Amino acid sequence: MTQSTGRKATLYRMVMPDHVCPWGLKSRHLLRSQGFDIDDRWLTTRAETDAFKAEHDVRTTPQTFIDGKRIGGYDDLRRFFGKPVRDPKEKTYTPVIAIFVGTALMALAASQAAFGSPLTLRAAEWFIAFSMVVLAVQKLRDLESFSAMFLNYDLLARRWVPYGKVYPFAELGAGVLMAAGVLTWLSGPVALVIGAIGAVSVFKAVYLDKRDLKCACVGGDSNVPLGFVSLTENVMMVAMALWMMARMAI
Repeated sequence: MTQSTGRKATLYRMVMPDHVCPWGLKSRHLLRSQGFDIDDRWLTTRAETDAFKAEHDVRTTPQTFIDGKRIGGYDDLRRFFGKPVRDPKEKTYTPVIAIFVGTALMALAASQAAFGSPLTLRAAEWFIAFSMVVLAVQKLRDLESFSAMFLNYDLLARRWVPYGKVYPFAELGAGVLMAAGVLTWLSGPVALVIGAIGAVSVFKAVYLDKRDLKCACVGGDSNVPLGFVSLTENVMMVAMALWMMARMAI
């Protein structure tokens, strides 16, 4: 538990019957973690909140005051304490890394449950199949936004616009069938085609045309940069398709 520094802060935040401001809670936690004693003042009605904003000429709450000086909202408070503040428009690989780590752990767990060992060939297959399914679900959260972003670089979608809405369903179906190990004659060619088109599209946009784009791989609201990770997704899909089709042929 953080010891009090003897410094005091006044925090104004919305606490209403139908809404407790999450940024107010974050500000309170940050102040406590820095050892501040907090005069926690609640704005309990919309009228009270609007009056506070007008009085202090601010547009948002919460608002923190330290030593009588207004610091500002939660991001301002983080800056005051020298903590990083993420730019919501900043490109990041975090979403896709989180997906790959999660699906890898799922594959290892499934392998352990099925075969008594997490390190099996089937675990590697499941990792790619599970990744395809989760990435497809991300795209299907907002199909319209995904398909619009997809048009920025996918070669087939730019020639046949409906492909942008077909792609997530094809990826989902292929991933599910590959995870189950059934209908490889269908899932293999589907994954091969969409993966190959995706790989060529990403390679052309990033490495030939040198375009600075966002990847639609985790949905249309993504800040993931189009590049190596996007290319890897498609290459893994192609590799999985070729592997499973080769096994079927043996």
